[in-house]
Amino acid sequence: MPIIRRMRVTTLFILTLPAWLHPGLSAASEAPYFEELPTVLTASRLPQPLNEAPGAVTVLDREFIKATGYRDIGRLFRLVPGMQVGQERATTQWVTYHGLSSTYPSEMQVLIDGRSVYSPAAFGGVDWSTLPITIDDIERIEVVRGSNPVTYGANAFLGVINIITRHSDEAPGGHVAINGGYPGLLDIAAGGNGKLGDMSLRVNAQRQRDSGFANLNDSREVNILSLRGDYRISAVDEVSVRLAGSDADKGAGYPDSVNSNNALRDIRSQSYTFHTEWSHAPKAGEELLLHYYRNQERIAERWNARGADSPYFPGGPVVPVDLDRRAVRDHVELQQRLSPTGNTQTVWGLEVRRDEVDAHYLYAGDESIVTQMGRLFGNAEWKFRPGWQLTGGAALEQYEHEPAHVAPRLFLNWQASASDTLRAGAARAWTQRPTFETSGDVRATEQNTGLLIQHPYVPNPDLRQAQVDSVELGYLGRFKPMASSLDVRLYRERVRGFIYRQAAVSPLSPVLNTYTDSAQYVNAANPVTLTGIEYQFKFSPWREGNWIFNHSMVRMDSDEALQHRVSPYTVSLSWQQGWGAGWSSMISAFRMGPLAGGDGMVPIYSYVAKAYNTFDARIAYATRIGGRKYEFSLNAINIGERHQEVADRSQQSLQGQCPANRVSAVGYLGLAVEL
Repeated sequence: MPIIRRMRVTTLFILTLPAWLHPGLSAASEAPYFEELPTVLTASRLPQPLNEAPGAVTVLDREFIKATGYRDIGRLFRLVPGMQVGQERATTQWVTYHGLSSTYPSEMQVLIDGRSVYSPAAFGGVDWSTLPITIDDIERIEVVRGSNPVTYGANAFLGVINIITRHSDEAPGGHVAINGGYPGLLDIAAGGNGKLGDMSLRVNAQRQRDSGFANLNDSREVNILSLRGDYRISAVDEVSVRLAGSDADKGAGYPDSVNSNNALRDIRSQSYTFHTEWSHAPKAGEELLLHYYRNQERIAERWNARGADSPYFPGGPVVPVDLDRRAVRDHVELQQRLSPTGNTQTVWGLEVRRDEVDAHYLYAGDESIVTQMGRLFGNAEWKFRPGWQLTGGAALEQYEHEPAHVAPRLFLNWQASASDTLRAGAARAWTQRPTFETSGDVRATEQNTGLLIQHPYVPNPDLRQAQVDSVELGYLGRFKPMASSLDVRLYRERVRGFIYRQAAVSPLSPVLNTYTDSAQYVNAANPVTLTGIEYQFKFSPWREGNWIFNHSMVRMDSDEALQHRVSPYTVSLSWQQGWGAGWSSMISAFRMGPLAGGDGMVPIYSYVAKAYNTFDARIAYATRIGGRKYEFSLNAINIGERHQEVADRSQQSLQGQCPANRVSAVGYLGLAVEL
């Protein structure tokens, strides 16, 4: 059945579902059995119940995150409708919204407590495996599914992930946890919090180790330490400080890569952050925030590439590859929230950011690349009549060497009843171009002669920021049968100037120009249009049994070179069950459609990973021994046939249609103790 026909059938089913799930129920009769909806902040920086948020928002709360048993934050997003997540190896998580991205996704803003974790040192993407945060640090994750640069800047081109950490002012206590299993898996974590007067403190430490996917150089060892302190200065003032760091060693590369362009090696990365915030809340509905953060990263990554035997170089040229890099980001932000009247609330703010990247090999010997950004933003909510709400805003943003852009957004919400919300909205946005895409100039020079052998990345001074115009319709409903809920988003996103990598001719005429293509980031000549529907259906058919069904379908219209950048569908079904007497379980099934997954390494090679099914499961038993709570668990990831999710295209070119890298099953026993 063609995808458009499937979308029409699904849309018709969803639009008629509320009528038969609660026919004839009045708003008064519905209210008693509905739980209070969570309040979210990420959609507009205004505290709003989920049904009043301007756009589709998915909330992963602490209890749900714990129930999955996941060790990696990136895997959680497989349980969010519309997200397309894959792994080229165990140490990398390719996390996107709708899949439309490069090898290093940067079209979805990723935040920790409002602090952007996009890394200039990671080619503009997010290194999920080395984020200086542990699972136990997380209070909840809010995912805004839709363009939102008005609120969080150009990286929010298609959406926002905001990881919100636990406040240190909780009941004092501590915990110790250990996981052990296959392959070579051993995790140790400990943490706790305490309070002294008006000051509270939380600390978490974790060490993760495993061997990764079978038959790959894929081991990792990651150490994380985080500290959060909160001090209540007065009844209206509070200061918080967050310090965090990670140190990681990861295996990478393949033994037979083309010209050793992705040779076996170990990558050492260190990441540190300092984040402080002052909050002044003189009365309800008003708040002044001032915050500053600094992110620092150092990555050590070197090897020797050896080219093929040629008349120029008998035995092959040897090219030292030095990808050592360092990045520093400083960010200052001021934000004020006001409630001018009983039916309005507003927020405005300004921010300034400076990025500095040192990576001489990636930028043709330049010692450092500095970029700066300035931004002014504002959002306003107006409940202009009972049940009707308008939320609008705009941001004025300018990056260094870029024209200034205004990113507007407008949403209308209609509370048709106590249980039904309809929303419609539109937005325009521009991307931030990662430093490497704009200035990357990689020149491979033979170590003995100094000759230019290859020119893998050619800079493009004419590269423009991409622009997206999006429109969407949404529905959020809650129903008495099975205590169920339905969240739907229908959308059309039209991207002009989408940035991707294509073959190019080097102006420097490297020696092996006829053997290996150069590459360059360019703007697509024609727009890329995504039209689709995604929804999440939650229901509880029996006591302590919770089911979540996610389904998305999307059609992509684009140039031939960009086909298969988006999987046409994703499906997931999760069953979380409490069995009583301390026993609980969770099982998740996933299906991902065919997906190309980014650009890959040089040389450029077209390859689409086949559709696959996979399963995750966890069973846990909690009890008290000597007054302390113990939880024992058995966890399994990637159950089922081995499959490929994201291919390294250069490596794949050597193996044709036989997958170059398949995921491996992971199994481990866990023990957690509350002290």
